[in-house]
Amino acid sequence: MSGQERKKKGKRNARYSGMYRTHKKNVRKSRLSRKKRKISREFIFAILLIALVLLLLVIGIVAGVKILGKRSEKEVQETKDEQETVEVVQMVETDKVEEPFFVPHCTDATAPSNLIEYTDVNVDGITLDSVSDYHSQETIDFGAGSKYTEVDGIVGFRGNNFRDSASFGFAEMQEYKLKESWSVETGALSYGEACWTGSGWTGQPLMARWPRETKAAMNMYDWAKEDDELVEVIYACMDGYVYFLDLKTGKQTRDSLYLGYTFKGAGALDPRGYPILYVGAGYDSYEGTARVFIVNLLDCSVMYTFGNEDEFSLRGSLSYFDSSALVDAQTDTLIYPGENGILYLMKLNTRYNAGAGTLSVSPDRIVKWRYNGVRSDYSSYWLGMEDSAAVYRGYLFVADNGGNLMCLDLNTLQLVWVQDVLDDSNSTPVLSVEEGHLYLYVSTSFRLGWRSYDTAEVPIWKIDAETGEIVWKTPYQCYTEDGVSGGVQSTIALGKNQFSDNIYVTVAKTGAEYDGVLACLDKKTGQVKWEHKAYYAWSSPVCVYNSDGSGAVLYCSCAGKMYLLDGENGQVLDTFVLGETAIEASPAVYENHVVVGTRDSRIWGLQLQ
Repeated sequence: MSGQERKKKGKRNARYSGMYRTHKKNVRKSRLSRKKRKISREFIFAILLIALVLLLLVIGIVAGVKILGKRSEKEVQETKDEQETVEVVQMVETDKVEEPFFVPHCTDATAPSNLIEYTDVNVDGITLDSVSDYHSQETIDFGAGSKYTEVDGIVGFRGNNFRDSASFGFAEMQEYKLKESWSVETGALSYGEACWTGSGWTGQPLMARWPRETKAAMNMYDWAKEDDELVEVIYACMDGYVYFLDLKTGKQTRDSLYLGYTFKGAGALDPRGYPILYVGAGYDSYEGTARVFIVNLLDCSVMYTFGNEDEFSLRGSLSYFDSSALVDAQTDTLIYPGENGILYLMKLNTRYNAGAGTLSVSPDRIVKWRYNGVRSDYSSYWLGMEDSAAVYRGYLFVADNGGNLMCLDLNTLQLVWVQDVLDDSNSTPVLSVEEGHLYLYVSTSFRLGWRSYDTAEVPIWKIDAETGEIVWKTPYQCYTEDGVSGGVQSTIALGKNQFSDNIYVTVAKTGAEYDGVLACLDKKTGQVKWEHKAYYAWSSPVCVYNSDGSGAVLYCSCAGKMYLLDGENGQVLDTFVLGETAIEASPAVYENHVVVGTRDSRIWGLQLQ
């Protein structure tokens, strides 16, 4: 159709629709037939109806836009709030998403043969001809530390398999002050000439907020079962008792459990939420030689023990256990290093029915790994593991009494690498993922007479977890004395959130015989940023955080003081005196509640304000 034809048709249609009239003077009015008038009226009516519909539609659109506008504003705000929440979560828990690619191997400097003479494996009482004959029946494969447990609480020494946190939740501190909530008296246990009092090294309490269904079958007091907000503190102490306390009040939640052995280590709870306590004795008693206890926390019965006078040990009858166990949930495997020089791996065959209130373990495949170091030729004393192991994927990291920091493949029980850490090490390795790579931080103590009878260098190390090679070391000159070691007896606190560039470590007997420091070091360089100088400390520092990522550093000294410090500059925010005796144990923190035991036979509960 041509433009002229379209124009004529448009005019014709316009006349028929009645939308306009021509006003040209030379055009006379047309007489329309009755039929045409009828069509015109119907057409006009249709147009008006369409116009009305369009008007209503416009009104609806305007109203809808306003509603959607309001909704959009709300959604924008909700999205903004959600993003802010995500930012906080990411700030506070960045390790939850970090799973580094990890292929550990040795270098010439970290070849196991440099420091380890041989290793052996025993399976269900039979020692294999060669370690290469061993392969695990199921693959052990741990993820990042944040994935170790979903239990509401603290299930082991330094919290998880990375050993990177002894705090749970947010403290929400405003005044940055310490306030006493409660204290509970404990006791002492004697054996021969030894007398063990209160809580010692490492002595960290455990904490759990049990589900109501689990508590229903427990031998808790009725009031504790009914309190859905109750967090139970479980504290194995050196007087032979395990104490059960309400976190907020210190009130007993059930009768204390007497096992009759000195417990120096922290013990561990099952990460699956099963009511199981794994705890090892740190010394012999009149009950017998030290051993590990697996305790049913429904009725506080002992389900299984192991480790006492183990003939597979190269240390003879010595069988102390200060380590805090780990459990691989997928394979139901208990992992427990001992000071007797044996690493235990056992299939627990756990049976737990929460509804029926029944629980049992029946280990049937017990694997033992032992080693002999080159320094062990001097004395069997230099065998054994007092620290707790860290684990990532199928690889275990542990230091020992003989100055060996070892990386062990748990699925083959072959050593991957070994680094020389110079001395008797009680510092648990701490794993850290940084820019997609896995590192560990560790230090050592200074045992009198091995390297020196005067002073010795005690380095703090950053180690490449893949190769065992030293990234950097920061040394301190330390004193020591027989039975009271200098150097680092504590485990390093890994800074996160606001403190993500830092680590914190207590160094004992440096500067002077009874002096010490809490040192803040730069993760990348090892440079000392600041030091808080006081009486020496064996207790491990703890970083505590608010939900916005800000926080503080908490630590205790062997002079009975608890310090709260600004993690950025070391400024003392508050000090609390828990007595005139030593605090060797390490505190644990649940939200704004702090719990720690002292050598003068007392457990303290404090609040962070």
